Amino acid sequence: MSLAVRDELTNDEVAAVLEVTEEAAGADGVRPVGESALLRLRDGGGAVLAYDGDTLAGAAVLDGDSGELVVRPALRRRGHGRALATALAGQVETLNVWAHGELPGAVALADSLGFERFRALWQMRRPYGTPLPEVAVPAGVALRTFEVGRDEDAWVRVNARAFAHHPEQGRWTRADLERREREPWFSPEGFFLAERDAALVGFHWTKVHDDDEDGPIGEVYVVGVDPDAQGLGLGRVLTLAGLRHLDGLRLPAVMLYVDESNTPATALYTTLGFEHRSTDAMYRNSR
Repeated sequence: MSLAVRDELTNDEVAAVLEVTEEAAGADGVRPVGESALLRLRDGGGAVLAYDGDTLAGAAVLDGDSGELVVRPALRRRGHGRALATALAGQVETLNVWAHGELPGAVALADSLGFERFRALWQMRRPYGTPLPEVAVPAGVALRTFEVGRDEDAWVRVNARAFAHHPEQGRWTRADLERREREPWFSPEGFFLAERDAALVGFHWTKVHDDDEDGPIGEVYVVGVDPDAQGLGLGRVLTLAGLRHLDGLRLPAVMLYVDESNTPATALYTTLGFEHRSTDAMYRNSR
């Protein structure tokens, strides 16, 4: 077993890492890394690579103090996961690692390394055909869809305000937004904005992706409301506008992620027909 730390990945290394993630997803029934880590890998960003002889056994990505790792299913239980996690932990004061699906193997590895579970995201799903309330837009508020080249800066500003205390979403830059505008799934028609006095005060960005086990499904990608516009019910209004859009595409289901501890949000989504599907947990280790 050997490790290689790469500031940039070659095209061949990118292809090999993506192959490992696909093998893991097929074996586990859950994607082993989140969207941000996957985009970083696809763009050839830095990673730690684990080899079993000449074969790539796994990879780990660090983004700030958050890490994600994947090990090829056929080469598990050989110490590669422990080596990758240890390599990431040596680079930061506090390491946060995602366990997507909270699979038993990932939980056991975290426990053996002394990591503690401190955060969890629920994946919730809503089947097609579930009735939805009408969209009642508050007086003085207008809804429209996103315009590429016009709305980026305003969106980044409101997103930062809406998620000021969120460890990932609140840090997004215009470059992060534009990176996703280049993705094949990006559609301005599914990106809803709420304006008051011609100023952006909220948004619901939906997504459609075709890599789910159930085929193409919709996603409540991110919903945000400017703190100055709280109390108008815009979160519910924007959520309904996006769900009606996705229902119009006749997709079999819509998914979303929400913090397990966010009781008001989970209660809202439950009233709209969503049910808990799985859990992604984050584990933390301080040195």
